[in-house]
Amino acid sequence: MRVFRLTKRKYAGVLNGKGAAKSNNRWNSKGTEMIYTAESRALAMAEVVVHLSMDMLPDDFVMMEIDIPENVRVEEVVDFECGTYLWPPNHETQKLGDGFVRAEECAVLKVPSMVVNGDFNFLINPAHSDFEEISVVDVVDFPFDARLFQ
Repeated sequence: MRVFRLTKRKYAGVLNGKGAAKSNNRWNSKGTEMIYTAESRALAMAEVVVHLSMDMLPDDFVMMEIDIPENVRVEEVVDFECGTYLWPPNHETQKLGDGFVRAEECAVLKVPSMVVNGDFNFLINPAHSDFEEISVVDVVDFPFDARLFQ
């Protein structure tokens, strides 16, 4: 399976979860290392755009294409209540993500996107033993279309 991550060029090629651990996010609390990815390039972009300022067009982003081999187990979150779509994130989603990382039962957790209803993100646990099988297969410049910020 291929998943995608849109990130600043200086972080490209490195998968470690340290960036997510710097703050509270939708699926992890501060201190929990996790890698956020998306099922498509478009979703990866949407997940980033919601956090960008509209006054400056970013020019230092790249799209990472990441391979998750078929033998790496993926668990899926299926039951959700509408409160999980609120911003800022609630503690329930953070507890779920933190528990996923701590349990180390699987390397990848499929979760619904909170930005694009019906699409999915894939959270990667860098502490799981199968993590070493997950790899970055491509990194390409990602110029944003200026119309997104008009």
